[in-house]
Amino acid sequence: MQSSTLSKLKLQQRLDMLFVGSTRLFAVLVLAGLGGIMLSLLIGAMPSIEKFGLGFFTSSEWDAVAGEYGALAPVYGTVVTSAIALLIAVPVSFGIAVFLTELCPVWLRKPLGICVELLAGIPSIIYGMWGLFVFAPFFAEYVQPYLIEYLGAVPIVGSLFQGAPMGIGVFTASLILAVMIIPFIASVMRDVFEITPQPLKEAAYGLGGTQWEVIRNVVLPYTKAGVVGGVILGLGRALGETMAVTFVIGNAFNISPSLFHSEVSITSALANEFAEAVDPIHLSSLLYLGLILFFITFVVLCLSKVMLLRMQRSEGKKS
Repeated sequence: MQSSTLSKLKLQQRLDMLFVGSTRLFAVLVLAGLGGIMLSLLIGAMPSIEKFGLGFFTSSEWDAVAGEYGALAPVYGTVVTSAIALLIAVPVSFGIAVFLTELCPVWLRKPLGICVELLAGIPSIIYGMWGLFVFAPFFAEYVQPYLIEYLGAVPIVGSLFQGAPMGIGVFTASLILAVMIIPFIASVMRDVFEITPQPLKEAAYGLGGTQWEVIRNVVLPYTKAGVVGGVILGLGRALGETMAVTFVIGNAFNISPSLFHSEVSITSALANEFAEAVDPIHLSSLLYLGLILFFITFVVLCLSKVMLLRMQRSEGKKS
C-alpha cells in the first residue's frame, strides 16, 4: 500500500514538473517571438536608420523616385486617427455597456449583446468597403458641406473643418475606426460591469443613490482596471488597423490641420507600397515605419500598465 502511494506521489510530482516546465516554455516562446519580431524589423530597417537617422522622424517627404523618405506624415496620420476614434468610441461604448448591464430589459439583453459581439467579427476589409462606397458618399453629400459652412469660419476650430467635401480623409478614417473598435470596448466594459457584486449596488440603492450615482460611485470604481484594459484593447486595434483605413484615408503623404484632407497612416503606407518596393532603401524605410508602429504600440501598453499599477496603489492607500 505504501509503495503504491509513493509511486503515485512520484508520478504526480513528475506531472507537476512537466506542467510547470511546459507553461514556462510557452511564456519563453512568447518573449522569444516578440524579440524575434523586433530584431527582424530592426535588421530590415538598419539601412534606412543609417541613411536618415533621427531625421526620418522629422521629415514629411516621401519620394520613391528621389529616394527620400520621412515618417512624420504616417506617424501623424496614425496618431490623429487613433486618438479621434478613441474619443468617439469610448463614450459610445460606455453607454452601450451601461445600457446592457443596468437599463436594458432582460429579454433584450442577450440578443443585443450578441449583436454587439457579432460586429467585432466583421472583417476589416468589409468595414473599408462599406466606408468607401456607402459612408463616404453620404458623408460628402450631407455632412461635410454643413460642417464646412457652419464650422469652417469659426476661429481656431474652423481650420479643422476646411477643404473640399470629398468624403474621404482623416475624419472619415477616424469614424470608421471608431465603429470598428466600439464592439471590442463595449464587450469588455459590459463583462467587467457584470462582475460588480450585486449586494454593493443594492446597498447603494438602499442609501438613496440614483442609477447614475451607483454607476459612478460603485460600478466604475470597482471595475476601473477592466475599463482601462478595454480602452487599451480598442486603442491597440485602432493603431494596427490596415485595410479599413487604407480604403478611406486618402493615402496622401501630407500634414494638414484639416480633418477633411487626405493623409496617410503607417499601416496604409505599408499596405500600399510594401508589395511594390523594389529599391532596398524604399523597403528598408517601410520596415522602419513598421518598427516605429511596433514601438508606439509597446509604449502605449507600457503606459497603460503603469496607469493600472498606480490605480492599484492608490486603492491600497485609500483602504
